[in-house]
Parts: sequence; structure tokens; C-alpha cells
Amino acid sequence: MARTKEEREQRRLEAKLRAEKRKAAKAEAAAALGSGGGDGAAQKDDKPNPNDLRNNLPVSRERNSSLPALSLPVDALAKVLRYLPAREWGALSLTCTGINRVLGGCRAAHVSSRVMRREDGEGKQSSCGSMCLVGGLRLCGGRKEAQEIIARSLAGGGETGRLITKKMKRSNKQNDSGDVDCDEYPGYARFVEEATIGYSAMQCSRTALFPTHLQGRFVSCSPEHTLLRMGGGGDTSSGPGGSGCCTWGVGARGQLGHGKREDEAEPRMLLGKIGWGVRIVQVAAGGGLVRVAHSLLLTSTGRVLSFGTAQYGQLGHGYDAGKQLSDCLRPRYIDALKDEKCICVAAGELHSGAVTIDGDVYTWGEGFCGQLGLGDRRPHLLPEQVTLGGLEDECVSNMSCGCRHTLVTTEEGEVFSWGLGRFGVLGRSYTDFTYQNDVGMVVPEGDEGHVQGAAANPPPMPAAAMDTVVVVANGGAVVAEMNVEGVNALMESLEALNLTLDDPSDQCYPKVIDSLQGFRAVGVCAGHRHSMILDEHGGLYTFGSGASGALGHGDFIGQEYPMKVMEFDNKRVRIHQMSAGVDISMAVSTEGTVYAWGKATNGRLGLGMEDRGITLPNTVEVGDEAFKAVDVECAYVHSLIVGLDGSVYQCGGVGTDGRDDGQQDVESAEGLLGSPVMLSGYNIWHRVAEPKAAKVAKQQWTKYGKYELKGRSKMMEEGVRSVA
Repeated sequence: MARTKEEREQRRLEAKLRAEKRKAAKAEAAAALGSGGGDGAAQKDDKPNPNDLRNNLPVSRERNSSLPALSLPVDALAKVLRYLPAREWGALSLTCTGINRVLGGCRAAHVSSRVMRREDGEGKQSSCGSMCLVGGLRLCGGRKEAQEIIARSLAGGGETGRLITKKMKRSNKQNDSGDVDCDEYPGYARFVEEATIGYSAMQCSRTALFPTHLQGRFVSCSPEHTLLRMGGGGDTSSGPGGSGCCTWGVGARGQLGHGKREDEAEPRMLLGKIGWGVRIVQVAAGGGLVRVAHSLLLTSTGRVLSFGTAQYGQLGHGYDAGKQLSDCLRPRYIDALKDEKCICVAAGELHSGAVTIDGDVYTWGEGFCGQLGLGDRRPHLLPEQVTLGGLEDECVSNMSCGCRHTLVTTEEGEVFSWGLGRFGVLGRSYTDFTYQNDVGMVVPEGDEGHVQGAAANPPPMPAAAMDTVVVVANGGAVVAEMNVEGVNALMESLEALNLTLDDPSDQCYPKVIDSLQGFRAVGVCAGHRHSMILDEHGGLYTFGSGASGALGHGDFIGQEYPMKVMEFDNKRVRIHQMSAGVDISMAVSTEGTVYAWGKATNGRLGLGMEDRGITLPNTVEVGDEAFKAVDVECAYVHSLIVGLDGSVYQCGGVGTDGRDDGQQDVESAEGLLGSPVMLSGYNIWHRVAEPKAAKVAKQQWTKYGKYELKGRSKMMEEGVRSVA
């Protein structure tokens, strides 16, 4: 509808009034700066006060200069911003024009509050608006180092192809204070908060928070494959990176999630909007030496995705339409947990588990060693809540699944364990199974490993009983004709094979580790045949098999109860993160130093290529003096290290496409075989463009002489036209 002459004139007058108001606001602001006392000419010649945030603020609207946040000096605002999580920081940067330039000077104070906790002579920590995993986190020494950390974060991992908008390019010019604008900082701040203080806001609830300590925060690996959080964030300036997931390794059972059973030698991003619509906050790679593997992904909404081997029910999908347990080649939601909001997932060799927002524990998969904690030794194809052993009344914070056992910690700091107690991995005394014959378990020996126990040498079965089993399995109806002796022989054979699934042993249900009374545990890690526990003061405890020196006590002796690693105490080293693999162990100190011990063959620990067992923690060097680590993860023939700048280093390697395991003809930055190698082109927190599925070229029909190969639909169309 066209406006009248009077309406157009009225709009021009209103626009003129707004322009006059803006001009008056600018004049008022200039007068306020020049009326600080003394001669006005002298004030004009003086340099502007760098502590006044309004000097660098473009006043595009009259209300910008009156924002409460901008009424504070820089140092005061920096102290306030320490209490803001990264997500709220990003929201603040969108409140008005030019706020990024203002907040640029506060980034160093914000990041230092997440990576540094000062202590006085009595050991008391100063309050800085954050809570670390353990006391005394010292990844930064001051403002200058904090600025270097922020600068390194942009270049960590080399050329990653991170998204840089035109606005970011303009804001990369430094201002007078030496700080650049903070367009990309909210994404990095999210990564730092997850890595150091364990904070990650979940979208499933306003009060839901990520556990302060858990395995698979950024990376998780099994003996055959690796999952790494990377990419994501879309095209928004404050979107977080690390929301996607890339996988690589052996893919014979679909555990890589790319829709095919092929190996991947290099990290490859998952498709299906993972990271660009579905935000991943935790990964878990399951599998062992039995050549089966599966994967779990936890989303920010509390949903769980699984893919890989379904042979033992470890995916939690149950039977498919054909009453089969079919492998899943792409990520698929576990429908049985759709009504639960999960905050932690864990994957073992043949079983899986999850912790809900209410502190409940659910497990599923193979349970023949009692590793599900459901009071029996049956497989459970769908998730079921663990309520035995008093765990129903506890609020569980996180969990870890090993080869045949499971560990959980509660909010009160207690540790519960259940599953196969062999080698002492439960850290407590336990009663034997009803039948004394051992349960088969693959242990590493050479390249193939071997099976120990009844599974390796099953007891002989009478011929008559064996025939009966075959006939019954084939649908025969001769059971009624069996004599009493045949039935008894069959039952005795089944009992000898340990096929009775009901078992009262306390290995089949949760039980607290009594020897840990007196301190509060904050994290657990279940390895192949040894376990690790971390207390709130940074003390590390190990127990289980001492093969290859995996316990770190200076010998090869196993321990049935948790024993503190005194090497760290003697050197006054506090542990921030730890990981247990197959006869290997790794840990990260509160100062960002990486330690490793156990079997060091083929560079799997980053300590050289020698075939030896290291019984005490040794320092792992990556070839960069300024490098600080925040997370580690180890499996069987390889391990990974995550840096504070978001870069990732790999030690050893999984053989793909028929190649041998271990580090093969790959040198580190220092040119030393067996040292950690950086994954060039990969950074966890960098935002990258969403990968697109390759387009399949449409098949063109080829002419052979005067004939042409055509599709049925095309032939039908030509037939209809000819008839018409």
C-alpha cells in the first residue's frame, strides 16, 4: 500500500530526530571523557585511559554506552567474567556492537582461571571462579602464558581448515592493548572448560551437568579402532567445535560408522548431521582381543547412539525384524533409553553401560562373567537398570567398563566393582562362581594372544549326549525317548561347560571396595586386566595384573587390592587424568606432563620401539617444550594424547588393510622412531565445514553396435510413445 505525502514527511522527521539524538549522545560521551579535571586542552593531548572500556566502543546506538558490563574497568570486568561459562560468554558477546573488542582484553584472565589454581603455604586454594578436577591445576603461570596459550590454540594441529568468517578476519587486527577480538574464543573456552574443570552444559536439563571426570571425554580407543571428537559448530561465530566425531582403524564389523566394512588409515568424519545438528559430548570405543568392536556416542541431549558389532547384544538394540542380531554400520539411537537422559557412557569388550541424570546405572550386552551386575550370567540385549548391591540407593557419577568387569564411582566418592575377579581387577575379595572351572579370557601373548581356562580345553562330552544335543539343536523330537542316563550325562556336560546362568557369586552384582575407605574417589578406569582409581587430591591407585609392569609399582607383581603409585608421591606429582589399556597405562599430571608405563613394544607408549616392560612411570616427550596435555587414552597397540591447544598426538598405531600393528616407518618431529606423532590437520575445537557425502555418478547406458542397454522404465516409456 502506497504511503501518503504526510506519512512520508512524518517518517523523514522521525529519522532526523533519531540522527540528532545519536549526535547528542556522541557529544555527551566526548564531554564526559574531557571533563575528568584540569585543563581541557591538556586532557585532549593525553592518551585515553586503556582501562576504560568505552574508549574502544563504537557507539552505534545511544544505549550501548550505558550497558552495566561496560561501566566497569577492565580489571574489574575480568574478575566478573571468570564466573561466566563459555556459553554465557558467547551470549554476552552478542549483546551489542563492538563487545568482542571489549571482551578481547579479558580472555587471558578467563582462560587462566580455568587452567591455574594458586595455593598458599597451607595448601589452601584461592577462589577464582572455577573448580578443577583435582586441586592445584597448574597449566599456566600468568597472563603472558595465558596469551600464548590462546595464540597456540589457533595454530594447534597445523592447517585444519577451520572456518574463518570475514568478520573474524577483520577482528584479527590487534588493538592498543595487544589483545585481539574474541570471535573464536567462546569455542575454545568450551574446550578448555571440558578439559580442565569437566564442565559441559547439557541440553537435556537446565540442571544437568557433565560428570567432572570420565573416560572418553575427547578420545577413546579399542585395540582395533579410535573415536575422536572433532569438527562441528556450523557456521555461527560462537558455535563450539568438538561437536562432531571422526573414526579410523579396522572397520570389519562396522565399528567406524561409515556405512561399510572397510578400514580407514586416517581419521574420517561421521556423516548424518553429527556435529552439525547433533552435538557429541562423549565417545566410547569398545572391543578387545577377540576381534569384535563397537562404539557409543553420547549427545548433548542425553541420547545414546551405538554402532558396530551386535553379536553379543552390546549395541542395546535387541533383535531386529528377522530375529537376528545384525551389525549396525551407521550410528543408531538406542530406543530403549529414549526416556532416560544419560550423562555418561562406557563400552567394554562385549558389554556396555550408561549413567543417567538421576544417577542410575544401565548395562547391556554379554554377561557370562557377571559384568552386567544384574545378578546372573545371562546376556541382556536391551539396557536394564542395575539395582543390586545397594546401588539403587546410590547416585552414580561415572563408570568405566573393562574386558570382563565394571567400575563405578558415586557422588560420595565410593567405588563399586563387579564382574570377573580374575587378576584382582575388582580390588576386593569375592566369592567364586557356582562352578569352579575358570572362564575363558583372551590375554595378550605375542601377536595373536591365547585363551586360558575352560574355554581353551573344554571337558569331554559323552558321545550319546553329544548326539542328543545335535538332534535337539536341529529341531528333533527324540528327547522323550532318551534314557535317564543320557539326560544325566547331558546335564553333567552342560554344568561342566559352565552353562548355568544363575549364580549367587558376588562377582555378579555390585559391591563396594572397602579398602578405599578414608578418601574420596573422583574417577575410575577399567583396563583389560588391571584397574585404576583417582582420588580428589590427585593420588593414583592401581590393582590387578602386573604383567609388563602395568601397575607402575616398580615390579611385575599383581595386586588384589588398590595400591598407591608411590613414584608420583615421591616426586610430588598430582594426576589429572589417567587411562588403562592392555598391559599399558598412561596418566597426565596437573602440570600437563604425560607419563606412561607398561609394555612399550612398537612405540605404543611413545617411549621408543624396544620390546620391554617399563615398571615405573616415565615422562613422554612430544618434541615441543611448550606443549601441555589435558587427556590421554591407551588401548593395546596404540595410544593418544590431547593437548591444551586442541592438537592430538598418536603413539603406535593399528594396522589397517593387512599392515602390521605399531608405528611403522613414521618419525616424530624430533626424528625419533617410537615417539608421539602429531595428527596433522586435526584440532578438536576448531570449527570446520560440514562434510558432504560423495555423489554417485548416474550410470550411463552404453551402446554396443546398434543396440543400447536401457532400464526397464525407459523401455516402457518408449513403448508407450510408440503405441500412441
